[in-house]
Amino acid sequence: MKLVIGSDHAGWALKGGVVAHIKSLGHEVIDVGSYDANPVDFPDIARALTAKVLSGEAQRGIVVCGTGVGASIAANKVPGIRAAVCHDIHSAHQGVEHDDVNVMCIGAQIIGPWLANDLVASFLTAKFDDTEDVRRRVAKLHEMDAAFK
Repeated sequence: MKLVIGSDHAGWALKGGVVAHIKSLGHEVIDVGSYDANPVDFPDIARALTAKVLSGEAQRGIVVCGTGVGASIAANKVPGIRAAVCHDIHSAHQGVEHDDVNVMCIGAQIIGPWLANDLVASFLTAKFDDTEDVRRRVAKLHEMDAAFK
């Protein structure tokens, strides 16, 4: 799978380990920044990351910021993006399975590297649960995207 990853300055230190872990699992990574600990605005990173997901250049995205909350808010402003803050394994896989989450947001100030790696593995191995109920609910999310453009 090809993934896009981004971070603000608060997530930059954790991002390097996450990138290494993703590559160790055999996936490709596009890094949209930040590239150092200098302050950046998380909406700019979220915009660059979501563009890669929407264009199909990446199948899913991961944003690392301080808490994951700001990144999630910014990413969810983009129609077609379903971003979720995931700080537990169940949410990381169930978000994909039931909600077709395509961007996972994690908080470097909330979790450590071991949990980040476990979240990434869970997120990447999860598959959309293509059942009638789940498809109907996700279709309603798409309708909401279209209605509020």
